[in-house]
Amino acid sequence: MHIQKAKTQIKNAIIAYSAKDENGRYRIPVAKQRPVFLVGAPGIGKTAIVEQIAQELDIGFVSYSMTHHTRQSALGLPFIAEREYGGVKYSVSEYTMSEILASVYDEMERTGKKEGILFLDEINCVSETLAPSMLQFLQYKTFGRHRVPDGWIVVTAGNPSEYNESAREFDIAMLDRLKKIEVEPDFGVWKEFAVQNSVHPAVLSYLAIRPAHFYRVQTTLDGMRFVTARSWDDLSQMLTLYEENNIEADRDLISQYIQDEEIAGEFANYCDLYYKYRSDYQVESIITGTAPETIRDRAANASFDERLSLVHLLVSSLEEKISGITSSEKTLQTIVPEITAMKDDIRPQLQEKAQLYQEVSDHTDTASKVKAASDTAVKYRQLIQAAAKADNPSSEVKAVLRKELTDLKEQIAYGQDILDHVFTFFEDSFGNGQEMLILVSELTIRPELSWFILRHGCPKYYQYNQRLLFDDREKSLNERIDALKLPDVE
Repeated sequence: MHIQKAKTQIKNAIIAYSAKDENGRYRIPVAKQRPVFLVGAPGIGKTAIVEQIAQELDIGFVSYSMTHHTRQSALGLPFIAEREYGGVKYSVSEYTMSEILASVYDEMERTGKKEGILFLDEINCVSETLAPSMLQFLQYKTFGRHRVPDGWIVVTAGNPSEYNESAREFDIAMLDRLKKIEVEPDFGVWKEFAVQNSVHPAVLSYLAIRPAHFYRVQTTLDGMRFVTARSWDDLSQMLTLYEENNIEADRDLISQYIQDEEIAGEFANYCDLYYKYRSDYQVESIITGTAPETIRDRAANASFDERLSLVHLLVSSLEEKISGITSSEKTLQTIVPEITAMKDDIRPQLQEKAQLYQEVSDHTDTASKVKAASDTAVKYRQLIQAAAKADNPSSEVKAVLRKELTDLKEQIAYGQDILDHVFTFFEDSFGNGQEMLILVSELTIRPELSWFILRHGCPKYYQYNQRLLFDDREKSLNERIDALKLPDVE
């Protein structure tokens, strides 16, 4: 199954394992809660989806790669303890707590979350000396005398043996204690993750044109050639940083991540074209509605690959501009009601709020929540500075907020205008063609853009989105009719 379906399966299993009866006992006893075993090629996002599940369910998350563990680090170190049996004292061997389990308790103390996921990667690569203990762990959730805390679900992952020489096939005794899920790479599913994590638009547009290059592993006479989801994600971060520092991303850089000579070369050539398109099409002029006729003519006569690249260039520019607007709006949505409710001297209250949101930012794992809390903390610090210089701190702070709300209204109007300009450009250049539907789809899957449109509207988006929904329904209906294999009417 693809990674998104696997994510749903794991999430549902965790919800089921967490269910309790009226006496507070788990409906499925801990010993009967089969650990999930994700099996799939390297770099397809197994770790990422498990971490996403923990974030979405707001539970703890601890991850370990089992290839780095010896029997001592996994089980703990032996020490001599004294025990009394039948009135006689004996020296016996006991074990300190496993490093893995200690990390779970550390995470509980750090976050205050009593439930979570213990994720053990490369589970089928453990050493021979550790394998028997792992069998016990997977059945009873214990390392030595120490058990995984109640409420913590064990999820494991591993690569098939053809991708990892140290991986071994589990026997029936092991597999019969696991909930096995086999995962295949899928670009469409990965793309949802990619847009939410700001993967570089050159990567997204290239893979939209060449989806078969999303994942490839080949054994040749010259050795292994491969490209994985992890390769694209890591390369994307370097491309972004190179741009910010005005460094050219050449083929040498690309081949360090895309370890398939053919794909690396093709992507390097595409990057050159992508940056050329960004200059030639004067993206800023399209966004602001001032694009000359020559730009529209070029778009209308361009190849499909070039048009698809233009879609991603424009959507990336829209996302950059509108995400700043949505960030300001969300921050003010949080701050204005809180300050309105403040009475008396607001300065110490502003300090408390700034400290509170900074602590949330420092101890939150979800990227979107970290940013929201950090933005709010920054805004409170700005208001603290304004209040410090004022004779009437409350009046000064509220005056600052009134101005920011006024500015926000202008920014929202600007956001609506640039969306309209892009739709108008597409109408003039491509009419009602498939490029328009691709644009609508790209706007829909990007959280900040879809949030802005949902909140403030965009008539042309809804107009073309209706057509997209109609086309999807018509396609689904036709597929269902075909499946019925009705006889032809003569």
